[in-house]
Amino acid sequence: MYWKKNGAPCKMELITLPALRRMAVCGGTHGNELTGVFVVPELERQRREKGDAVWPISLTTVLSNPRAIKECKRYVEMDLNRCFTSTILSSPITDSTPYEMQRAQELNSLLGPKGTGDATDIICDLHNTTANMGLTVISYSHSNWICLHIFKYLKAKITTVPVRLMLLDIPDSDAYSLESIAKYGISLEAGPQPQGVVRADVFNFMKEGVDAVLDWIKIFNSGKVIEGGEVEAYIVEKSVDYPRDPETQRPSAAIHPQLQDQDFCLLKRGDPMFLTFSGETVRYEAEEPLHPVFINEAAYYEKGIAFHLTQKKLFTIPSIQAKKD
Repeated sequence: MYWKKNGAPCKMELITLPALRRMAVCGGTHGNELTGVFVVPELERQRREKGDAVWPISLTTVLSNPRAIKECKRYVEMDLNRCFTSTILSSPITDSTPYEMQRAQELNSLLGPKGTGDATDIICDLHNTTANMGLTVISYSHSNWICLHIFKYLKAKITTVPVRLMLLDIPDSDAYSLESIAKYGISLEAGPQPQGVVRADVFNFMKEGVDAVLDWIKIFNSGKVIEGGEVEAYIVEKSVDYPRDPETQRPSAAIHPQLQDQDFCLLKRGDPMFLTFSGETVRYEAEEPLHPVFINEAAYYEKGIAFHLTQKKLFTIPSIQAKKD
């Protein structure tokens, strides 16, 4: 296999991987992120209308947190999307166990068990953000070739919004979100969209993303060689909190207007970050330029996060092909 780098042909490695047999599309892991809450029933409607043969893979659709969806809240007792660590999934259930911990174990039984050969091949978990993130693919591994190839395909196919890749540098055993149950898990993060609201444009590009994932699986499972190449990813380095009042610990500033909605921009030394409520500008002081993401995300106020800072890196991924049965 060959691909061109700076105009020169280079020999690329070809990796064979098992065909993908089982997939889950999950929505409502956060109950007030409504795009997934509506995409999942739409997929179920398509199944009723056209039958299972409409999909290139055995597809399970799940509304992950039904109680939170009913109440249109992010969660009932604790954040479900932080409940999929190996420790929580193996914890005994008692009368005092929070609902989301119980639900995480139910989902692990349905879609996993996590870290075993019986786990679902791929989970696509659908999320919304109030930040200006377009369509962002989130994955854990730098060498998860299936997920990186899916991102490469989505970036080429979807032109209505920017498509970007964010990688979390976390060991598999510490991976905490729902998609980590699968052998190959991705989260699709779509925004900006307010909590408790569904926007048609965001619904449309999220559904386009899910359809593109299914299209890619069909191509992969056909046995066709999928060419490698370079992909650009944003690696999370650290989080930044709001300036806070030393007495009340409440935020004493908001995101600066010049930074608001500029997710994935390059933040350089001296650039404005916050505007205090007394009118003073707080600037970025670090020497290393980094890229902020999830800027002013509503759900992160309780977590003490104004935005994450990421480093942009270029990865070379190999060509892949599904093993023949």
